[in-house]
Amino acid sequence: MNTPTSASPIRHDGLDRLIMSFDTALRTVFAEHQAARPCPQAAQPDGEMSAEDKRQSAALMRVNHVGEVCAQALYASQAWGTNDPVLKAQFDEAAREETDHLAWTEQRLKQLGSRTSLLNPLWYAGAFGIGLLAAKAGDKISLGFVVETERQVEHHLNSHMDRLPAGDQSSRAIVAQMRDDEVQHADAAERAGGVPLPKPVQGLMRLAAKVMTTVSHRI
Repeated sequence: MNTPTSASPIRHDGLDRLIMSFDTALRTVFAEHQAARPCPQAAQPDGEMSAEDKRQSAALMRVNHVGEVCAQALYASQAWGTNDPVLKAQFDEAAREETDHLAWTEQRLKQLGSRTSLLNPLWYAGAFGIGLLAAKAGDKISLGFVVETERQVEHHLNSHMDRLPAGDQSSRAIVAQMRDDEVQHADAAERAGGVPLPKPVQGLMRLAAKVMTTVSHRI
């Protein structure tokens, strides 16, 4: 029969992780973020941008900000779901780099006179649940989920490079650095043992991403 003394550390550990996860969610969704790295600077100054150009840039950067909110949720839930301390540290480090992306996109949205998505709490909650499911499927599947997610994000950011107005060099510089970071995260997860996900799962992930990008483009 277990004594209260032997059982309490387990309950305490679980409670600590729950509190930390809740704190991470609140800070991700509601706090103003500070980047550890300087915001990427364009090689050329911005050109003339019309009001419509600014609206287009803001909509794309809002979508990118939502992607970073989801990334924080995914990494937080996957770090929670693994029992491997090395893998947990890898997820935590990736999340810290993604915080730079949050700060950069927030800063650019302000410069463009716009805002982040009103549905960020919903995006975070959904991504956290998906990440936890991936983590419970095992570390190799969880890492494979990171690989597939980051490859899809890379493709998505490349498309934004083409869709940003010609005069918006500032946003383009930010998106380019974000894309390079996502490629590194995917490569690291692949080296750590991530396995390819089944094609139907990849398709569902693309569908979910399509819904998120379509809605957050406006809301």
